[in-house]
Parts: sequence; C-alpha cells; structure tokens
Amino acid sequence: MNSMASPIEREIKLRFESAAAARGAILGTGAVERRPRQLQDDRLLDWPDGRLRERGCTLRVRDQPGAAALTFKGPRQPGAMKVREELETVVADAPLLIRLLEQLGLRVWFRYQKYRQEYELPGVVLTIDETPIGTFVELEGEERGIMDLAAAMGRTQRDYVVDSYYTLFAEARGGRLDAGVDMVFDTSPS
Repeated sequence: MNSMASPIEREIKLRFESAAAARGAILGTGAVERRPRQLQDDRLLDWPDGRLRERGCTLRVRDQPGAAALTFKGPRQPGAMKVREELETVVADAPLLIRLLEQLGLRVWFRYQKYRQEYELPGVVLTIDETPIGTFVELEGEERGIMDLAAAMGRTQRDYVVDSYYTLFAEARGGRLDAGVDMVFDTSPS
C-alpha cells in the first residue's frame, strides 16, 4: 500500500497599517508578483451541530475571478505558527458546489471577503490581504523562510498573528458575533 504524507499548511499573518505599507515591505524582500489583486469571497460550511468547528476543522469554498476551490483544513498544531493539514481541490462552479453541499446537510455559517495580491520567493508565498478589519500580510511556506522574511520586514515572533479571519473579526466586534453577521465589504451607496 502506498502511503503519502498529508499536505501541511504553515503560515502566519502580520498586521500592516495599509496596503501600500504592506506592498513596500514585500517588495523590499525582493519578492515577485505571482497574482494580481483580486477579490476572494470565502464561505465556511459545517453541519448544523457544528462538529467540524468543534474539532477545530474548517471546510471552505473560495470563489474568485477565474477560479474556485474547496478546502479542508484540519486542527491547528501547537506552536508559534499556524500549522495544520490542508487538502484543496479546484472546482468549476462555487455557487453550485455550495448548493450541492447544502443538499448534503452542510450550512454556510460564515462568509468573509478580502482583496488578495500574491507574491513569491523560493519556499514562501506572500500575500497582501485587504479586509474589512484591516490589512495583513500572510506568509505561507517553509518555517525558516517564513521566519527570515518576517525578520526582513522588521517583525518578530511577537508580531505573528495565527488567528483565523473569523476570530479576528469577532475580536474587532468586541468578541461577539451574532448569527448572520459576515466580514464583507460594504457595497451600499454612500
């Protein structure tokens, strides 16, 4: 029987005052743009009894221009970085996939949006995430590469953010979220 190691996600987030400050820090490392800025619209799904969240797992459907993905993330391992199993597959139609999963009994329990621009260096993907709660740079890849890049941006382990966007959004709202409150950009006319 063939045994294959599970893909592991290793990442941190760093807070920045603005997308321009984040871009300057990233470009200062010599990173090269991999994907231009685009809106990502993510939905987290779970069973009505919350069994995935209870286990520390996430099931996400991501919709973005020209691509969509279904991702499972396992429980976080202890440590200074967010490390966990990640399984992902490309899907053709995110809205249809959500309908299909809902027919199987899953429910969308949280939706969040961000504008993401991706850069890369050997062993690490760097992203600028502009969210309704602020700007973050996410570093994902090899542990040493993440630590070295964070240091090159003038950051230490004390600056590492390993919380999910759901947790950060809840904190930004005083620690409590009512059902149906999502982290999305306000599209109402001013």
